[in-house]
Amino acid sequence: MSAMADRDGHKDDPVGFLGTMKSIGWAFFGVRGRSGHERDVARLKPQHVIAAGLLGAFLFVMILILVIASVT
Repeated sequence: MSAMADRDGHKDDPVGFLGTMKSIGWAFFGVRGRSGHERDVARLKPQHVIAAGLLGAFLFVMILILVIASVT
């Protein structure tokens, strides 16, 4: 079996924190597809999702504050 086929065969492997951040980032923009969502639900750890969501929300608020401060 090739390395690519072996990697594709392990679709239930858990995703790391950076992979979770990527999934949460796409979800914040609202561009998550159904198949991607279903795949991630099976693979993401709840602790990583909570941490990534909090970090993403914090970054979003900080960007808003910086934009508002630069405009006013």
